[in-house]
Amino acid sequence: MSLNKLSSSVVRETAVIAAVFLLFSADLGASRADDTSNWDKDLYSASRLVAGSARQQGDVPTLRAGIELTLQPGWKTYWRYPGDSGIPPRFDFAGSTNVRSATVAWPAPKRFEDGGGMSIGYENGVIFPVHVVARDPAKPVLLRMKIEYGVCRNLCVPATGSGELALSAKPAALDAALAAAEARVPRLAAVGDNGPFAIRNVAREDAAPHPRVVVDVAAPPSVHVDLFAEGPTPDWALPLPSPVAQTNTGLRRFVFELDGLPPGTKPDGAVLTLTAVSEHEAIEVKTRLD
Repeated sequence: MSLNKLSSSVVRETAVIAAVFLLFSADLGASRADDTSNWDKDLYSASRLVAGSARQQGDVPTLRAGIELTLQPGWKTYWRYPGDSGIPPRFDFAGSTNVRSATVAWPAPKRFEDGGGMSIGYENGVIFPVHVVARDPAKPVLLRMKIEYGVCRNLCVPATGSGELALSAKPAALDAALAAAEARVPRLAAVGDNGPFAIRNVAREDAAPHPRVVVDVAAPPSVHVDLFAEGPTPDWALPLPSPVAQTNTGLRRFVFELDGLPPGTKPDGAVLTLTAVSEHEAIEVKTRLD
């Protein structure tokens, strides 16, 4: 090889290495900002902690954080009740410093066709809001997180992540993104509320081979609505409610069988959690099966 060709090759290689180094440095610098932890990357996803400004809730100052998951295109992850298949996320904050409690909230999910069944979760990415109460508000708070979750496309695989982040009351760069995730958390409501988006009625009907539950949801005519049902404990595997024709009062009707109960369990008196989701809001109600 001539000296000129060798020199050109060295220049090109040096330029490539410099570009890669700059990109890596930029990403590393962004991930080490004061209000985010480093991304913990898996094959098809990545997780990190993000910080938000504090809020006063009564006499208790609450620090705000979020667990952000980002997913490769076409991949999804799961809600607390994953539906017919999937792995619900599990969070561990045991290694944190000066943390009395860390409470995870669940933004409204959507349903997916998943092989022969239906699953419940998120696509592209999600931020799970976390509200943190310090043991001593006068001392620094260090939140340490471990997460186990599943991601699915044509196949489902388990994933893990971890991160740590010092929390404070100051404004953070991702405050708006965290607030948007908090806004998607279903608000608590009651059966029979009269608002424009409400669960108006829940009825249990005897039918073969299983009793079923009929739920009527009020919503504006042009708004898409979905409904999810959970049992009182995680070992209940209720089917996803199926939408049926509107009632003559204009309410959206959903039906699901009382199937998938733990062996030997009767539904009488059980408290179900119903989550109704629209494009703009979500509500959660508790109802007792009398």
